[in-house]
Amino acid sequence: MNITMAKFHIKKGDTVMVMAGESKGQSGRVIRMIPKQHRAVVEGLNMVSKHQKPSASNPQGGIQEMEAPIHVSNLMIVDPKDSKPTRIGRKMDGDKLVRYAKKSGEILK
Repeated sequence: MNITMAKFHIKKGDTVMVMAGESKGQSGRVIRMIPKQHRAVVEGLNMVSKHQKPSASNPQGGIQEMEAPIHVSNLMIVDPKDSKPTRIGRKMDGDKLVRYAKKSGEILK
């Protein structure tokens, strides 16, 4: 069984802005990607309360705040030059394919 994963416009570590949903207009850094669900977890955004049972690592248990995944279609990369959302393009830089911000032309790392 040969399954190919989708290629996303965002990667772990990118600064993104939420375009739709509860956290609309806020921005943060991508903590992790969930490719099978087409979702990303963004630091400090889309916070939910999770009820934790007592365990060895957390003997008290209780309610904890944590980030919930956001669908990648609701996220846009923040342009490094002017801190506004931008689309992403890909181009060859020598022999390497790089991502760049369409608004400013700035190459993203």
